[in-house]
Amino acid sequence: MEGKRDRTSAPDPEPEPAREPVPDPDPYLDNRRLLFATAYRMLGSVADAEDVLQDAWLNWNAADRSGVRNPRAYLVRTVTNLSLTRLTSARATREQYVGPWLPEPLLTSPDVSEETELADSVSTAMLVILETLTPVERAVFVLREVFGYSHAEIAGILDRPEPTVRQIAHRARNHVRSRRPRYDTDPDRRARITAQFIEACAGGDLNAVMELLAPDVTCWSDGGGKVTAARRPLYGQDHVARWILGVLAKPQSAGITFRLADINGESGILFTLAEVPVAALTYDLAADGIKNLRLQVNPEKLKGLRPSTG
Repeated sequence: MEGKRDRTSAPDPEPEPAREPVPDPDPYLDNRRLLFATAYRMLGSVADAEDVLQDAWLNWNAADRSGVRNPRAYLVRTVTNLSLTRLTSARATREQYVGPWLPEPLLTSPDVSEETELADSVSTAMLVILETLTPVERAVFVLREVFGYSHAEIAGILDRPEPTVRQIAHRARNHVRSRRPRYDTDPDRRARITAQFIEACAGGDLNAVMELLAPDVTCWSDGGGKVTAARRPLYGQDHVARWILGVLAKPQSAGITFRLADINGESGILFTLAEVPVAALTYDLAADGIKNLRLQVNPEKLKGLRPSTG
């Protein structure tokens, strides 16, 4: 009949499926990168930083959040104070450390190297300097100079008067500046020198290695008493070059491969054996060559090597 609806040609549309409710964002997960970056710069240890984040996560999930107006600030405060506690206890342990102490290396993404200030704050050289600060000075420096917190915000995080925080910040900044000489940070030159150093070491070429080292080069190696390492710093081109090639020539070093890697925001060298990291090398680059070589060979400090943005 005319005007009658043909139900066979136009079936009613099926109802849309119910949409899953979108969960609220988790402030801990949203800020995890910042929290890890804070803890790592405070502690110089990947393992300790991860432990602090685990404790912070437990704290966050157990907390009464009804009065938390700024979750990010709450979490940064939690991580900072947990790091302070851990750093204070770690100082006593490090007094008994066998040989030179170096921070745990961290693989960083190439884009970190392009952000000069960020790369500098996570460099091995900077972490070594931060070790010479008191725990509170280190916390203030990291929060102020790296992450740009105001003195008032830091005072709230550390529960200290703002004038006191200002004094600590001034003292810490001067301390770091007096111990942080500026070296060549040109990424192209670093990459080129690192590649040449890898080739010279892999070929056992003593003269080539020496030519890449500055005359006043110093080398520190951290074995922690667990593997063979120099227990005192090595000085001079000849001494450092012969020691490095001597280690690589040992039977236990057979099969080690070298590759250029972004370590702590700079071009460095990762040494692997059967794809397992066995050493990480970073250095400062001066006009006259490589200086301040830092070789991490402590197996306990190589477990955390993994890609990260730091």
